[in-house]
Amino acid sequence: MGLFKRQKSRQEKLTDSAIETETESENSNDSGDILSSLADMPITEHLIELRIHLIKICVAVLIIFLALVGFSRELYDFLSDPLVAQLPANSTMIATDITSNFMAPIRLTIFVAAFFAMPYILYQIWSFVAPGLYKKEKKVAIPVLLSSIFLFYSGVAFAYFIVLKGVLKFFIMFAPQNVLPMTDIDSYLSFALKLFMVFGLTFEIPVVTLLLILVGIVSIQGLEDKRRYIIVGCFAVAAVVTPPDGVSMLMLAIPMWLLFELGLFLAKILIKEDRNTALAAVNKELNKE
Repeated sequence: MGLFKRQKSRQEKLTDSAIETETESENSNDSGDILSSLADMPITEHLIELRIHLIKICVAVLIIFLALVGFSRELYDFLSDPLVAQLPANSTMIATDITSNFMAPIRLTIFVAAFFAMPYILYQIWSFVAPGLYKKEKKVAIPVLLSSIFLFYSGVAFAYFIVLKGVLKFFIMFAPQNVLPMTDIDSYLSFALKLFMVFGLTFEIPVVTLLLILVGIVSIQGLEDKRRYIIVGCFAVAAVVTPPDGVSMLMLAIPMWLLFELGLFLAKILIKEDRNTALAAVNKELNKE
């Protein structure tokens, strides 16, 4: 009986193993079908994650907007102070559209909300991109992210406190004597926001130059050889994106050139440090041998 039971148990083991093998084969076939049907799942997951980050950005901008919407008129007064200071004594700003008195301050408030939320916006972008970066790339990306925020704010501040006053003074100075300047509040807002965005993005040139060199798209020597063409390109871009006057073109083209030189200088320092670090590591290994 004991031998029969042992033989039966072995037979049961063989049967169970056969069942498990068939089950595993069926599961593998089923899993293969599932994997084939869900081949695009990683892209879907990335899109879902991107949507989450975009929702967070929209919520942050909305919260800041709701906190500032009660001060929308004060914000527009602050924006229009450089223009009002340049207008003649009998001149003032006007509204040619019945909705401009309401919509212009609201548009400005949305821009200010996005402006203040820029660090959080860039942080959300960083959170989405960071998992796909290597450790060395993260070390470079964090300073680049922080410098991008600082440079964008610096560009907008430069446009408001320096460029805007000079450009407005230039336009009003050359107005005909029979024309009394009365700028529409909506057109002035569009003009000012365009100026802020142009200078804010222009001040990112050092970061863009540094990234292009570090990634290997361009080289330092190549940029130095083409410096004269880049300077001409700075003036050409400034002539296209700025208002049609020489003052704003010069105020944009010269900083673009200087910021390009700054990015080139920083790239030289970083590459020199990387070379020194690599040489030190090689010498250390040779000394060990």
